[in-house]
Amino acid sequence: MFTFKNLKFATLGLTGILAASIIAGCGSQSADNSNSKKNLKIGVVQLVEHNALDAANKGFIAGLKERGYIEGKNITVDQQNAQADQSNLQNIAQRFVANKEDLICAIATPAAQTIANATKDIPIVGTAITDYKSARLVASNEKPGGNVTGTTDMSPIKEQIDLLIKLFPNAKIIGTVYSSSEINSEIQVKAMTAYAKSKGLTVKTATVSTVNDIQQATQSLADKVDVFYEPTDNVIASAMPTLIAITNAAKRPVICGEPNMVKKGGLATYGIDYYKLGLQTGHMAADILDGKKKPADMPIESAKDLKITINKKNAALLGITLPADLTKDADIIE
Repeated sequence: MFTFKNLKFATLGLTGILAASIIAGCGSQSADNSNSKKNLKIGVVQLVEHNALDAANKGFIAGLKERGYIEGKNITVDQQNAQADQSNLQNIAQRFVANKEDLICAIATPAAQTIANATKDIPIVGTAITDYKSARLVASNEKPGGNVTGTTDMSPIKEQIDLLIKLFPNAKIIGTVYSSSEINSEIQVKAMTAYAKSKGLTVKTATVSTVNDIQQATQSLADKVDVFYEPTDNVIASAMPTLIAITNAAKRPVICGEPNMVKKGGLATYGIDYYKLGLQTGHMAADILDGKKKPADMPIESAKDLKITINKKNAALLGITLPADLTKDADIIE
């Protein structure tokens, strides 16, 4: 017979079942939230292959890994290199949008501009980009306001020209070869020219469109200048040996925008560690993937580690005596 006592136990049993169901449901929801951070798709587009951008790329992947986002475990990374070709950039952008990537890393200004024009929804983190606002990637560097944020590789130009003056106090004319299609290079050359002028120096420039123009452009300046200054220009960085062959033959030293250009034959720089810059970018990306932040509210971050790098072999080749106070704490390339 079904008595009140039976009803009481039945009610308690039903309550227990409901409670268990709620707990199970909560557990399932927690698991779903956890799973939402698994199997994410990350697109990486690099403008061209050269040491600085390669280092930033490696640093970005390492930064993600430090935050628990590991390729082959919980993220899939689609690595693409545009080989400095605009049509390639367009195709890569379309590919990433079609694949519905969860986040895109754009390495170098032209890469970021193309990706940003292709999507206003997918979060984009950039690196090796000089000025996001001038490149029309953000509303402001302090408050981007859209789907783009990242790290800047704006060179410490004043310090680099001060280094040039310390090494060559008698220099009067600086030569610069740079790509006319890279706004990042134009910004640097403009800033460098203004500061050099304030120090009583004259700047002569020659522009290139592709690596095929570098030889002629450099030769046009070699006998008219005392020293070269090369900004963080992707076309020049990808073909430094071509430029250095001419400057060495003319006995003209080259002060560079970043350390990897020094490793490729330049004389010296006070510049950015691109691996660490990429690492910093990877942590910014992880904040977005974690759901902690949105690109619109993430200020553009500057490099945190700067250093002097000197190519001792190049100095010897050009007969340059290096001040002891510079070499004491510098990274020396033998």
